[in-house]
Amino acid sequence: MSSDSESAAKALSRPVISAVVLAAGESSRMGSDKALLMYRGKTFLENIIAALREGCVQRVVVVLGHHAELIQQSVDLSAVEVAVNPEYRHGQTSSLQAGLRLLAAGKLDGVMICLVDHPAITAETVRHLIQHFNSSGEPIVIPQFEGKHGHPVLVGRNVVEQILILGPDQGADTVIHQYREQTEFVDVTDRGVLIDVDDPESYLRLAAGC
Repeated sequence: MSSDSESAAKALSRPVISAVVLAAGESSRMGSDKALLMYRGKTFLENIIAALREGCVQRVVVVLGHHAELIQQSVDLSAVEVAVNPEYRHGQTSSLQAGLRLLAAGKLDGVMICLVDHPAITAETVRHLIQHFNSSGEPIVIPQFEGKHGHPVLVGRNVVEQILILGPDQGADTVIHQYREQTEFVDVTDRGVLIDVDDPESYLRLAAGC
């Protein structure tokens, strides 16, 4: 087999890992759109997209809802796909399903579920999770730092299909907890998997490097 043929075969056999970035909420506790907050010279949304792209995620879907038009005008989203969830007030599950439906229509082996209020994750962590997902065969991979579980969470196609049929009052954790015995918890050196910026106080801590 020629080197070109071998490369093509490897590309076809490589698992397709995509990501959904949830940025549809009202950011009511923060008082302003978390997607547009600045961290290290970029918006939260830009930081997350960069980490995913550098971490070798093939497709990225950003789910918007509240102030969707403003966010699209303020952030360059040309490198990702955008799903606008008009029912974002129904809760995070509806936004997650909007993103997953877009991905599930194509080839899909795993999806990294990212929250816009976790802007400090690194590309190295993304790559690390993908490597473990590909090698372990487990349906769910979750990072942990110093024994504490964090985000993003990487789930397989079977898990995606179960999340897609959840009711509006059911969270994705309803499905993820069912796979507790089949979940791989991956130790990482990235404190960013635990950093959840949900209010002005946590944003100040992030800016201060705490």
